[in-house]
Amino acid sequence: MQLTKHTDYAFRVLIYLASLPEDRLATVQEIAERYGVSRSHIMKIVNKLATAGLIQASRGQHGGLRLGQPTEAINLRSVIELMEATLTPVNCDEPVCLIRRDCSLKNILFDAQRQFLEHVGRYTLADIAAPAVSITTLFAKAGRAR
Repeated sequence: MQLTKHTDYAFRVLIYLASLPEDRLATVQEIAERYGVSRSHIMKIVNKLATAGLIQASRGQHGGLRLGQPTEAINLRSVIELMEATLTPVNCDEPVCLIRRDCSLKNILFDAQRQFLEHVGRYTLADIAAPAVSITTLFAKAGRAR
């Protein structure tokens, strides 16, 4: 199963915010520049994450972004389910597949997807953010330090 760029960038935003000191806010522009992604794309992702309560967004001169929950409370499966438009591994209805009644591929793919989501569901943002090398160090090495 390949996740969309939308989900990939959502994880990047969450990891970035998790790497910051608790009293530090980030901006959409800052995150977009660090990852080399358009500001409008990051804004769409941030809006979705904020609506779900995964991040807090405040406006104004002293506004910014921070995690909305502890890293241990942000389940990776829930992020995938939030960000992916569809989790259906195969569509046998549009257009209608002539062999769908006797085809076993759909069942195999749905089972694989179920196992994938169960596996990812065992992990939280804390599992992927804590062991990582400081993101500030990584950006500095890539020439994107501030």
